[in-house]
Amino acid sequence: IPQARSRWKALLAFQNTYKEDFRKMTEENGNSSDFSSAFNHTNTMSAILITAYSVAFAGGGIGSITMLFVLVKMNTLSVTTTAIINLVVVHSLLLFTVPFRLHYYVNKKWVFKMTLCKMVSAMVHIHMYLTFLFYVITLVIRWLIFFQWRDKVEFYRKLHAIAASAAVWVFVMVFVVPVLCFEYGRSGFYSDTTCFMFHKELQQDSVKALNYIIIVAVACITCVLLGLQIFILVKVTRKFSTSLWSHQEFWAQVKNLIFICVIIICFLPYHLFRAYYIQHISDFDQLESYNEVFLSLTALSCLDLLSFVLSGS
Repeated sequence: IPQARSRWKALLAFQNTYKEDFRKMTEENGNSSDFSSAFNHTNTMSAILITAYSVAFAGGGIGSITMLFVLVKMNTLSVTTTAIINLVVVHSLLLFTVPFRLHYYVNKKWVFKMTLCKMVSAMVHIHMYLTFLFYVITLVIRWLIFFQWRDKVEFYRKLHAIAASAAVWVFVMVFVVPVLCFEYGRSGFYSDTTCFMFHKELQQDSVKALNYIIIVAVACITCVLLGLQIFILVKVTRKFSTSLWSHQEFWAQVKNLIFICVIIICFLPYHLFRAYYIQHISDFDQLESYNEVFLSLTALSCLDLLSFVLSGS
C-alpha cells in the first residue's frame, strides 16, 4: 500500500508538470499569434520602409557632415545660414532615431521601452514641420532680397542668431514635446512589442480637427510658395531673355526650387493621403501601412543638404 501511494503521488506530480508545460506552450503560441497580427506590415511594405529610411540615413548623414564642413568655413551671420544650421540640427536629431526604426522593421518586434517608441514616433513629425518652417524662412528671406526690399538680411551679432534659434527650439521643447510625451498614445491600449501604431488617437474629434487644420495649412502654403516662385522665374526670364542660361540670378532662383520640390515630393503626399486616412481609418488595417510609407517619404527630406552641396548652393 505505501508503494502504491508513492507511485500515485509520482503520477500526479508528472501530470501536474505536463499540464504546466502545456499551459506555457499554449501561452507562447498565443503570444506569437498576437504578435504576428499586431505587426501588420507585409514583407513588401517592410522592404519599402527599410529602403526609405536606409537611404535617408545614409544620404542624410553624408549631407549633414558635409554641410557642417561648409558652414565652418563661412563667417556670415545671415538668416539663411542660421536656418541651414538649424536644418542640420533637426536632420541630425531625426537620423539619430532612424536606427531604432530600422531595427523594428527588420525584426518586426519592438524590444525597447514604450517611452522611446513615442519619442521616435514623434520625432519624425517634429522633424517634418521644423524642416518645413526653416524652408519657408529661407525662401522668404531670399525673396525679400530679390524684390530689393532688403539688400541683405543678417544678424549683426552672433548672439542674435543664437537667440532666434533658441526661441524656436524653446517653443518646441515647452509646447510641443510635453504634449506629445503625455498625450501621445493615451487613447487606447498598445502592445509593448509593437510601435508606430497610434492610429486610435485619430478617433478623437479634437485630434481630427487639428490634423485637418495642419493639412489645409501645409497645402495652402505650398501652393503659395510654388506660385510665387514661378512668378519670380517668369520675371527673371523676361528680364534676362537674351542671356538667361548664363545669368547667375536665374540659376539662383532655380536652386530655390530645391526647397519647394522637397516639400512637394516629401511632405505634400503625406498630408494629402492623411486626409483620406483620417476618414477611412476604420475601413481596413492596411491603411496603417500606407500611412507609414507616406510618412517615410518625409524622412527623405534629409537628402536636401546633400543636394545643396552637389548643386553648389
